[in-house]
Amino acid sequence: MMNISIARWLCFAVMLIVSFGTRHALAQSKPNIIVFLVDDMGWQDTSVPFWNKPTDFNRRYRTPNMERLAREGMKFTNAYAMPVCTPTRVSLITGVNAAHHRVTHWTSPDKDKNTDYADKALEAVDWNINGFSPVAGVPHTFHGTALPEVLRQNGYYTVHSGKAHFGSAGTPGSDPVNLGFEINIAGSSIGHPASYSGKANYDSPVNGKPNRNAVPGLEAYHGTDTFLSDAITTEALKAIAKPVAEKKPFFLYLSHYAVHIPLTADPRFLNRYLEAGLDSTEAKYAALVEGMDKSLGDVLRYLDEQKIADNTVVLFMSDNGGLSTSPARGGKAWTHNLPLKAGKGSVYEGGIREPMLVRWPGVTKAGSVTEQYVIIEDFFPTILDIAGVKNARTVQQVDGKSFLPILKNPAFKDERRGLVWHHPNRWIAAEGPNIHYASAFRQGDWKLIYDYRQAKLELYNLRTDIGEEHDVAASNPLKVKELANLLSRQLKTWGAQWPVSKKTGKPVPLPNELPGL
Repeated sequence: MMNISIARWLCFAVMLIVSFGTRHALAQSKPNIIVFLVDDMGWQDTSVPFWNKPTDFNRRYRTPNMERLAREGMKFTNAYAMPVCTPTRVSLITGVNAAHHRVTHWTSPDKDKNTDYADKALEAVDWNINGFSPVAGVPHTFHGTALPEVLRQNGYYTVHSGKAHFGSAGTPGSDPVNLGFEINIAGSSIGHPASYSGKANYDSPVNGKPNRNAVPGLEAYHGTDTFLSDAITTEALKAIAKPVAEKKPFFLYLSHYAVHIPLTADPRFLNRYLEAGLDSTEAKYAALVEGMDKSLGDVLRYLDEQKIADNTVVLFMSDNGGLSTSPARGGKAWTHNLPLKAGKGSVYEGGIREPMLVRWPGVTKAGSVTEQYVIIEDFFPTILDIAGVKNARTVQQVDGKSFLPILKNPAFKDERRGLVWHHPNRWIAAEGPNIHYASAFRQGDWKLIYDYRQAKLELYNLRTDIGEEHDVAASNPLKVKELANLLSRQLKTWGAQWPVSKKTGKPVPLPNELPGL
């Protein structure tokens, strides 16, 4: 009897060990996922060309690690974000379009503060000025289930490093830990750093008091020569050492403050651009870009050293188009993204088209290129697909569409899909090309733009006119009507907000309500 009991006990113990080992092996087989997000980086602010030929801007910048990622992974030549930062970030972590989540503009570090500038013609909309909230009932927020929370519930170790800017100070969304990140490094409600300098403690005091945009959580680097881009990278790699050692899958959201203003010279790279003849402002910008690229190189090197590169997906993206205002940038305003029109804040291509790269060894083909258009809310369902998460329970309805089929087949095409941009806000005091109160819709090669204040529709064919120089609305009335109907229908479905005319006291008309349509 005793021998039988011992045998049964041994059998049970072996089953437990096998079961544990199987679960452990499955956990290890899940790919690690890194989202490498850059702030305010334009489509051409890299030595990697995302057009059919290199441009003068591609020749200006030096980004060897982006070049490596492009060689080893897939390049997306038609990748899009929102015109400004917080809408993009909320869409990324929720899978919801900005018109739908109503965080249509950048959020202030101060709670309950509308960042819209006053406009003579239109009243500001009642948008979600406090950003995203993982908790219901917070005024002026979009409540949803955040991507890192879903991944954490499915076995991932989740790390945030760098810029957060999901919600205003004093709201749950301002702290990445509340969004499901187990580790938060330097993330808060701020949208840009007071300083990139460790010697300045990443701060720029005002009247002897800390700047509200001082970067938190990096006290170990205060008084040192450590540039901000390096500090958040070093800390991110320290943080993922734990799951790597435990052979547990990790999700790293490495979100750079670079290349947002204030343009601070990264001394390691500055002279190269001054010697190339750039003015001091543009040399600082280019040095910030190269410093960001060094961070990417540090991450790729770490993956190689730890022998986990083959089981790690790296997604590189920017949060909006390149800044092109003056004097924040050197030279003439609205020229820094040519041939793309305009820049950050605009629904023209210069404000929304982004440099996007994805490397997933064994899935993406090295050196591949896709022309299929994607948009920022697609990251949410795609990352869940990559992680093998099925039927995730989320508070929100997800608008994004997984681009996993594109990763497997760069020739994948879906030209019936429509993309929507909705920016019913006034971004800055100055005027610029469609940087205020505008919506846009892309389907196939066609793109419709609606300027609310002018009550005007513009139509462009991006295949033949990437610079949006030739408005062909007058010669294509049926296409204008078709796209105006599609845009209006989608905005109605999402309950999008519309500014009110100060003259009439009524909301501006939907695109398909304009005279002549």
